[in-house]
Amino acid sequence: MNGMNTAELIEYRIQHLRDRLAREDIAELGVRIEMHGATAHLSGSVASADCRAEVLRIAGEELAGVAWHQDVTVNCAAPPDHSEELS
Repeated sequence: MNGMNTAELIEYRIQHLRDRLAREDIAELGVRIEMHGATAHLSGSVASADCRAEVLRIAGEELAGVAWHQDVTVNCAAPPDHSEELS
């Protein structure tokens, strides 16, 4: 990594984060990670609050020292608890 500029270093760390998210137990492929200027941005939806917490924990480890923002939501796949009113 010697000789990398800041943008290249951030891209390297983002790619490492993508690899970890795909490889580890959560195998989360629904999260996008992009670079906006010198900031990493995570977005997408996951299946549970526990999965979201794990994604953010791993991101915190991999992106330590890098500015990053997240917009990761939990996709609720539960059936509706009431009937839909149609007009």
